[in-house]
Amino acid sequence: MKDHLSWPLDEKKYLRLDEVKKLLLSCKRAKTLALKTGRTVAIRDWFMIELGLNTGLRVEEIRNLMVRDLNIQQNQASLVVRKGKGGKSRVVYINSGFKNTCRWFIGWKLSKGQETRAGDYLLTKNNGRQLSKRALQKAFKRCVKRAGLSGYYSIHSLRHTYGTHLYMASNHNLRLVQEQLGHSSVRITEVYASLIDVDVQKAVERLYKPI
Repeated sequence: MKDHLSWPLDEKKYLRLDEVKKLLLSCKRAKTLALKTGRTVAIRDWFMIELGLNTGLRVEEIRNLMVRDLNIQQNQASLVVRKGKGGKSRVVYINSGFKNTCRWFIGWKLSKGQETRAGDYLLTKNNGRQLSKRALQKAFKRCVKRAGLSGYYSIHSLRHTYGTHLYMASNHNLRLVQEQLGHSSVRITEVYASLIDVDVQKAVERLYKPI
């Protein structure tokens, strides 16, 4: 299966930095309240958002991620996508902050009596069953609505957000972004470069104008 070059990427399909912060803050607040009330859904939703924003995984890759796929011991900080698009596997590197988030989430699941063996899925229902793509999509919509964001109709927005901001954080390293996202060709990744060009155009239009 090949990646397609025909899909457009515009500003409505990724979150700006201020929107990322707003979404994360909203999810953290919901998580804190859920910890006090003994509920689980908001905590699972919080981790799903963190996962999407810190790895850029496709929704099916998020759904299929297992405990054994996390390499978060000692100096390790990565996860393995065992069956990505086209059946390809890849290693996705993560930062130390999200590594600690993964450790916390697994510890929390264990405290709730949820299965955390190597072959268990990370994101599950309370009965341990794997979440569906529809359930993940509904969870995403629930989170963005709570955060007061609009225009982001798909959980895939998290992947685009990751790709866009990683491209900027890596000093426009397309090859690095390609490997992290698992694109079959760097030509696919170039869509993020073209999106940044849009931001540049907006910047020069605002030059010397009152803020």
